[in-house]
Amino acid sequence: MTLQQLKYVITIAETGSFSRAATKLYVSQPSITGAVRDLEREIGILLFHRTGRGVTLTPEGADFLAYARGVYQPYRELLEHYGKSASHKKKFSVSTQHFSFAVKAFVETVRHADTEEYEFAIRETRTRAVIDDVAKLHSEIGILWLSDFNRQILGKLLRSANLEFHPLLRCDACVYLWRGHPLAGEREITFDMLKEYTCISYDQGEDSSFYFAEEILTTNEYSRTIKVSDRATVLNLMVGLNGYTLCPGIICEELNGSDYVAVPFRSDAQNPSGAMEIGYIQRKSSIPSGMATLYIEEIGNYLSRYDRYGREI
Repeated sequence: MTLQQLKYVITIAETGSFSRAATKLYVSQPSITGAVRDLEREIGILLFHRTGRGVTLTPEGADFLAYARGVYQPYRELLEHYGKSASHKKKFSVSTQHFSFAVKAFVETVRHADTEEYEFAIRETRTRAVIDDVAKLHSEIGILWLSDFNRQILGKLLRSANLEFHPLLRCDACVYLWRGHPLAGEREITFDMLKEYTCISYDQGEDSSFYFAEEILTTNEYSRTIKVSDRATVLNLMVGLNGYTLCPGIICEELNGSDYVAVPFRSDAQNPSGAMEIGYIQRKSSIPSGMATLYIEEIGNYLSRYDRYGREI
């Protein structure tokens, strides 16, 4: 078994095809096919189901892939830091669902750091991409939320990627809208009160399962919905269309401005919201870097200023 064979398996799993993996890695398809066949013969298991439309992992292959990533990714990170083409700067990256407070904590972290010593990156992205970024070592920390609704599915995905979730804040859902919205002055908002307004949600791409959504009550029927890919568009649609989104109510006015409010959502038997647990993910048993520790402290300090309804304490 070689690191090259592990690289082939990981790339085939990511692309869903031997030919696409070969193209991505600049090798011939017979070479990559032969290497995987030799590996399967050596370990005594079938890694992929071959079909006319591509390949899928076998159950044994999925288990093997988790271990293969655990072995290969540290090797790739070693190359990035000490290889011939490696940058001499230290790197710190964060991937997050579309949370302004995660960006605010990142801003504060960078302010405390020597920007000449570090290369920084932050990526607001889809739920699956947050998980993949941390699993593949593109980011050291990922920010997302779990609830009773999605915990089983996302928890299984995290475990298979050798990741662990660390809770930071348990909160209730709020209706996020602009101050000029007809419902902005309400003490609480029910689902029925929202029926005539446009529900805005983040597009999750190919992973459009309800469990990957960044909003609650994703299985409900909505008369008007719009999917977007960035936070700025959400804010614009709130103003232009009296739109709203159902999410944690923690608003960073320094970044989003003061034109928006979060009103507690009142759930009922037909529309249960459940508690949302915001936290960070990292590779299992890994020791956070100094910069990651500082970032986690910054985001924890920021969240500690709010109660479970997103109101500043």
